[in-house]
Amino acid sequence: MTDTATTADDGRVHRKAGWGPLRHFTERSVLGLLAVVAGGLGFGLLLLLVRLHWTPLQDLDHSVAQGLNNWVAPHPPVVTVLKAIAQLGGRTIMLWLVTVAVVLLLIRRRTRLAVYLVVTGIGALLLDPSLKALVGRLRPVVDVPVAIAPGNSFPSGHALGSMVAYGALLLVFLPAVSRRWRKFAIGLVALIVVAIGFTRISLGVHFLSDVLAGWLLGAAWLGVTAYAFRVWRRETGQRVPSLSEGLEPEAAHDVKPAPDEDHLLPHPWAGAAEILVGWVLTFGVLFVLGWALTNHTAGTWIQSVDDGVPRWLQTFRTPALDDLSYGWSKAGDTHMILLVSLVFCPLVVALWRRWRPVLFVVLAMFGELTLFLSAAAAVGRPRPPVEHLDGKLPTSSFPSGHIAATMCLYVAIAVLVLPRVKAWWRWLFVALAIIMPTGVALSRMYRGMHHPSDVLGAAILTACWITLLWWVIKPNADVTAGNEADAGELVEGDQEHELTGAAGSPAAAGSLRATGSSSGSPRAAADAPDVDAKVTR
Repeated sequence: MTDTATTADDGRVHRKAGWGPLRHFTERSVLGLLAVVAGGLGFGLLLLLVRLHWTPLQDLDHSVAQGLNNWVAPHPPVVTVLKAIAQLGGRTIMLWLVTVAVVLLLIRRRTRLAVYLVVTGIGALLLDPSLKALVGRLRPVVDVPVAIAPGNSFPSGHALGSMVAYGALLLVFLPAVSRRWRKFAIGLVALIVVAIGFTRISLGVHFLSDVLAGWLLGAAWLGVTAYAFRVWRRETGQRVPSLSEGLEPEAAHDVKPAPDEDHLLPHPWAGAAEILVGWVLTFGVLFVLGWALTNHTAGTWIQSVDDGVPRWLQTFRTPALDDLSYGWSKAGDTHMILLVSLVFCPLVVALWRRWRPVLFVVLAMFGELTLFLSAAAAVGRPRPPVEHLDGKLPTSSFPSGHIAATMCLYVAIAVLVLPRVKAWWRWLFVALAIIMPTGVALSRMYRGMHHPSDVLGAAILTACWITLLWWVIKPNADVTAGNEADAGELVEGDQEHELTGAAGSPAAAGSLRATGSSSGSPRAAADAPDVDAKVTR
């Protein structure tokens, strides 16, 4: 078939494509199928060689594992870096990334992409343990073990999972990346996957063939699911794009995290300087207060209250209250604060399509952490003279880090939610901003870890820092601008209504305004025709 040209009634020439699109689609499909088959065959070959205990492969695996162990083991900092990189391929981080992406897609009503991520991820989760149980290969044994991992060795779950998870996320969100940066994004994902695989060999928990098998199997499964998605599109009558465009190019606006935000901050350098100055001033306030409480309250009523409250709370200790206070105290520790932040911030991006509220929360928590650590180290205040249920902690008593973190997080969330949500349940976030810090404060004093003035220090830290960030970042600027516009329209409408009601008709209202203007200033009289025309509309 060749291209043909036809002339329509309007005189324009329309050209039919002929075999071109079909040929291009077939070529892409065949190449994709060959890549999937190659990945599957490569994995199958490695699986067969491992099962047969092929000596050359075993010798290569053991020599590579031992050689990398000899290079890594004498350098603890290198081991630390390798373990940190390996965490990027851990199940916890990848599950969080995929879950966040699925929730974002569902909120943005891109259900098909969400289903693709779920199916692809579940497949990887099933393949890894099944094949490990089937093969039953033991992990490497090296001279100086620097890491341990449970379960069998073949294939590498980190290599398989990272290939599938990061590859699927790349295919879904690639349309949101500008064309000039797409090659960079692809290269970055490839670098992450390769780095994760390398760490598993270097840490001595996988053989080289385990990692290669994980990559090949992951690529094959990713290819199968991507091909199935393309068939799904074709069956629904949609264009089947090249994978270099992503799975759904038309979803670019919805898969972009913050499509409605032109710039994060209007003057970033000025804002950074203001935040830095505010941080220094807040630290100064905390240091002066903490120094005064530590060195100049001995024998005063302040010391009596500070030491008396923990002693009084100690008299109520029971096993049940100890457990309850432990739970409340954990609500303010680093892990729980981080967990709440990692849940709230993605929801903010998905719902409000802006980064500025996320920046507000991130800076609130980062600033709180640095202020707490700096002030605690500078002040060095001893903890209350009672039994400490949490044992000896590395930081001093003033200010309370648990309470400050809880206050900053939940106050920041309330600041963001209150003006953006009109339903009654927005007040639940205000209640959380009161209840959570109160519960954590009582638990920390009950457990003998803090004085009441430490709680005061946490409150001062929160008030100063959150106020500063609210003033500099203006996290609700988009909502405020919208409210001002609505208010302006409302005032304008009220003025027109008053004029119309007073004069009996729009024309009379214009005459009334013009009459009033004639007795006033010349400028008012000159503005009268505009008002008349406006009211008449």
